[in-house]
Amino acid sequence: MSVDLTELMELNRDALIQQWEKIFGCPAPDWIQENLLREAIGWQMQAAKSGGLTATERRQLRLGIPSYTSHAYKGSRLIRVWQGETHQVTVLEDGYLYADKKWRSLSAIAKAITGTRWSGPVFFGLKK
Repeated sequence: MSVDLTELMELNRDALIQQWEKIFGCPAPDWIQENLLREAIGWQMQAAKSGGLTATERRQLRLGIPSYTSHAYKGSRLIRVWQGETHQVTVLEDGYLYADKKWRSLSAIAKAITGTRWSGPVFFGLKK
């Protein structure tokens, strides 16, 4: 039995457990609530459709290695204190706003702040 996301919302607990076993290849935990069954199955269905996790991401999850991203969402504010001065950057749809000026990269902003080349994501704490 293969379902789409709309049909997933209509399944009862028994049907969700069957879907879990089909998708994950193992029994669902006894304690798992119906809404979590739905969310996990739905997430897995979408991940499989879009190609799933990369080999690196699967390895990081398996080994418990934290994954850092250089991505910040539109509207996020990045704050960095550098030499006693606080610098704030707002993430835009197509760049960044810093010191009343639009910038194309965080690295350019980091260089403007420090005077030297930096990885912008590292400077603003998005990546280690």
